Amino acid sequence: MRYHFLFLFCIFSIAGYAQYDSSLDQTKKVDFLQVDAEINIFPKKKSVEGEANYQFKILSPQDSIFIDAKNMEFSSVLLNGNKVSYSSDSSRIWIKTAFSPKKEYQLTLKYYAEPKQAMYFINWDAPQEKNVSKQVWTQGQGRDNSNWLPSFDDMTEKLIFNLTFNFDKGYQVISNGELVNKRTLNDSITQWEFKMDKPMSSYLVAIAAGNYSRLTLQSKTAVPIELYFEPKDSIKVEPAYRYTKEIFNFLEDEIGVAYPWKNFKQVPVQDFLYSGMENTGLTIFSDSFMIDSTAFIDQNYVFVNAHEFAHQWFGDMVTETNGKHHWLHEGFATYYAWLAEKEIFGEDYFYWKLYESAEQLKELSDSGKGESLLKLDASSLTFYQKGAWALHILKEQIGEDNFKEAVKNYLLKNAYSNVTTDDFVRAVEEATEMDVSAWKQDWLQQSAFQGTEALASLKRSEFISKYMELASLRETSISIKKEYLDKALDFPVNEYIGQEVVFQLSGENTNKTMFLYKKALDTNNLRIRQAVAVSIDSIPAILKSKFIELLDDESYITKENTLLKSWMQFPEVTEKILNKTQDFEGFQNKNVRLLWLVINLVSTEIDSEKKPAYYKELSGYTSETLPFGLRQNAFGYLYQINAFSEQNLLDLLEGGQHSNYRFRNYCRSLLDKLLKDKEYRTKYVALSTTMENPDLEFLTKRLQD
Repeated sequence: MRYHFLFLFCIFSIAGYAQYDSSLDQTKKVDFLQVDAEINIFPKKKSVEGEANYQFKILSPQDSIFIDAKNMEFSSVLLNGNKVSYSSDSSRIWIKTAFSPKKEYQLTLKYYAEPKQAMYFINWDAPQEKNVSKQVWTQGQGRDNSNWLPSFDDMTEKLIFNLTFNFDKGYQVISNGELVNKRTLNDSITQWEFKMDKPMSSYLVAIAAGNYSRLTLQSKTAVPIELYFEPKDSIKVEPAYRYTKEIFNFLEDEIGVAYPWKNFKQVPVQDFLYSGMENTGLTIFSDSFMIDSTAFIDQNYVFVNAHEFAHQWFGDMVTETNGKHHWLHEGFATYYAWLAEKEIFGEDYFYWKLYESAEQLKELSDSGKGESLLKLDASSLTFYQKGAWALHILKEQIGEDNFKEAVKNYLLKNAYSNVTTDDFVRAVEEATEMDVSAWKQDWLQQSAFQGTEALASLKRSEFISKYMELASLRETSISIKKEYLDKALDFPVNEYIGQEVVFQLSGENTNKTMFLYKKALDTNNLRIRQAVAVSIDSIPAILKSKFIELLDDESYITKENTLLKSWMQFPEVTEKILNKTQDFEGFQNKNVRLLWLVINLVSTEIDSEKKPAYYKELSGYTSETLPFGLRQNAFGYLYQINAFSEQNLLDLLEGGQHSNYRFRNYCRSLLDKLLKDKEYRTKYVALSTTMENPDLEFLTKRLQD
């Protein structure tokens, strides 16, 4: 919505949900039961080699079977211990023989791969003396894990994965299932053996390895909860993982089905492609959520934590048949995450999330771009938020008890198998003996968002009714509404209503709104005060001291905006505010620190002898060993002050080839801008004479475009 300002780091994305080629569907003919694999990971070589033993049975006569295996080399292929005819291409390996029905087989594959997707090797090229995070992690959704493990791109093929990893000594290895054995193989390699007892789809297989410590909690049902972190982030563990145990206990109670796996692990990794991923029993998430307490108000992990945890039931235990039914994963995970947040932050927060998403969905629908929840390639907004709204409305229509019973029956009946939307609808109708065809038509099949029904639901909240009444005054003259706004800020003020008041003051004559700004600041509500820092265009002198005091607020968004605007509008306080903020870093992207450096660099009041050190620090944040969010922020500031060094230009070139597509696209866009500048183009041409591929090839192509 127009007035929403809260920090948005990155949204969830749907990865790799291309339609599966049904002509290759072998799940009705072959049933893979289990794979036991031993995998050697060579992080410096960015390669893997392994041996995978598959147990399967033939359901009907076959002359061949296949396993997905992208760009792999096979040194041995044995069927029941004997060599067998096979062929392979860049996508899969085919085993060719006369398979007898109702018979079990064992297939052994020895393979080698240099995965270009799914397994990522972070900072293993960095010099030994560099104090950087060295990690290996995977992201397999929706059909990418076959880049490093021969497996199944078809999510309807579920089997038990027992995986053993051999990895460099001195690092922690985390994977799906229970760690049953850890032993030293030699002076440099440690072996980690994980076992599972329930089947899952291949896209949910995962591994993370790095320099991690661990905090172990226990749910009230005695399930181990393992929370991993790098030692450098030890003071961030509590705020980062805040409410994790509460989320676990709440969701298990609310869903009414016991947690379906033996343990639950969470691991932060650098440069992750998305916010988080719900691998079975193992959430891998972006380390940008490893925050301190000051960052909690703006960028906490609570929603992502709850969302990925809810997937352990909705997606991992019960899995969609294909992408057409993806809302059964994302809609459920989003809705139950909202319910968990409601338990933690209160009912107003819950209805605020509903209201925000309804505004977005209505805008999409009104623009003619609304989508059915059953559309194969629908947007994240549709699968996530519209899916959650569909469940919210269904609960209101059939009642909470019926809803819980239906969800419970749906999960238990379809445990460790695949489902379609009709399976859920059937569970609802069986639990309630009610006809929900109208709901199915309106909320699942219609492309338009049902705004009228959503509005009626929102008005069940007294807070939302008051908020919408206030929001209706956005275009009203301040002279007419100022008394109303004044009353809205009376104690105890609702923080969302208070923010709306502040945003409606933006652009108005500050002489007419001065008393309202003062009243908003005096609420001492962090979000309302943040709204002032973010939205006020021109700070009147009479508010100067109160505004500068916002630098003390426990919010890095507030600190950043206050520092910038105080410096721009009151240059005489530059030294004072820089002294006050010199020890603040901010989020992982160092939003406060980088702004502080730039102000020092461009301010004439600052001693010029200090500026080389400040520039060196700013310039150093583009290094390829650092998290991409920090690098992107540094690139942005260097562009603003036109101060790229040769190393920055090389770092930008590397960024344009980065594995994270958002950062990669940002770097490519910025690179193209620089190449339109004659000076920078000349510098890049000169640098190209010392380059090797792939940098040279990449730059040459950009120069030609």
